[in-house]
Amino acid sequence: MKLSCVRSCSAVLLFVSAFFLSGCAGLRSVPEAPIPSRETLDAFSLEGRFSLRHEDKNYSGRLSWRHAGTSNELLLASPFGQGIAQITTSASEARLTMSDGQEYSADNAETLTRQVLGYPLPLAQLTDWVRGRGAEAGSRDEQGRLSRLQHEGWSIDYGYDGDDPLAPPNRIFAERTGGIELRLRIDEWSSLSSGDGAP
Repeated sequence: MKLSCVRSCSAVLLFVSAFFLSGCAGLRSVPEAPIPSRETLDAFSLEGRFSLRHEDKNYSGRLSWRHAGTSNELLLASPFGQGIAQITTSASEARLTMSDGQEYSADNAETLTRQVLGYPLPLAQLTDWVRGRGAEAGSRDEQGRLSRLQHEGWSIDYGYDGDDPLAPPNRIFAERTGGIELRLRIDEWSSLSSGDGAP
């Protein structure tokens, strides 16, 4: 594994690690379909935009994420749509494929991030964090939705469009001690039925 490639992959996986996130001031979008309830998002797909700062480097782009059961498929692209990386996970493997064809794999996402970044990331909680659910200890807003969460060195803030108490978050901001900041703007949520299958 070449050091230069490891460094480029680090930026991608730092984003994935973060996904627990908010804010994106100035980013506006109109959803094409009604926003589903958090309670129906056991399997989901989403489209969004991200901005990541790590030390003195800044990254931004678009993402598509499809989640079903223990399987995930995450596509990252530049702001203009050029593919950057594909990340897939299953019950038995996590794999990162860069746009140049370079691949990294491990038995699970935590092992993969340890290999590439040097420390494991709590990706097992990722799907709950991005949906704004599954956390008993977080702060809540007036509608009872998760508004702030602290977990293993991460500070995560959530924002919502409108007052629907069951709406999933669409603005997430996460920062971690050590200079990692991530903003995520979710433009579109979709709830997948069991017939849609895993990624």
